Amino acid sequence: MAGNIFGKLAADTLGLSDIGKIIDPKDFDKVDGDDYIMHEDGEKIFFVIKSKSDEYVFTNRGLLHVDGASAVSKKRTVKRHEFYYEKVHTVTLETAGTVDLDIEIKFSFGNEKFSIDVDKKQIEQLKDLYKTLVEVSRIQGKNYTAVEDGSNGLKMANEALSRCVIEGNITNIVQDLTNFNLDWMEALRKNYNNRDFTEVFEKYINN
Repeated sequence: MAGNIFGKLAADTLGLSDIGKIIDPKDFDKVDGDDYIMHEDGEKIFFVIKSKSDEYVFTNRGLLHVDGASAVSKKRTVKRHEFYYEKVHTVTLETAGTVDLDIEIKFSFGNEKFSIDVDKKQIEQLKDLYKTLVEVSRIQGKNYTAVEDGSNGLKMANEALSRCVIEGNITNIVQDLTNFNLDWMEALRKNYNNRDFTEVFEKYINN
């Protein structure tokens, strides 16, 4: 146990630690991830955690992960996760003990799990990110339920209609019903699948 503690202290002193730092908003334009943000489409950075090898750039549209192979390598892999296509879930925040140097935020974005260590001195800022992700997860869960309920309602209506005697041109009726179903589902997804979470970030992140 003591060896691990001294090892972490030595690594931090030598600059080898991979504990992330929360970047000040005035320096967002200096991070590597800024080059890959869709500024032209209204995407905006709200929160950045940067370690020796990785950057986690949280925007109103999702997460941009600039994944480094190591602290000494210049090779980077840019991975994008968007709220429109992937659900945020299982968000947890682990605070620091007496001898810990870091705190940890964990969450899943779709099928990918993230665990990010952050300097414990920045606990207040990380709490803001934690609350933001929890709220995003809550809204996405509510939207998923709404879409599912709407889909089930449409299915029941179609099943009831299939048991009725239908008069007229069957080809036109089937075509009209198909178009109605497509329009119904498109409207559901449009109303209950947020692409932009600017309001949530502005509510919890104090930029």
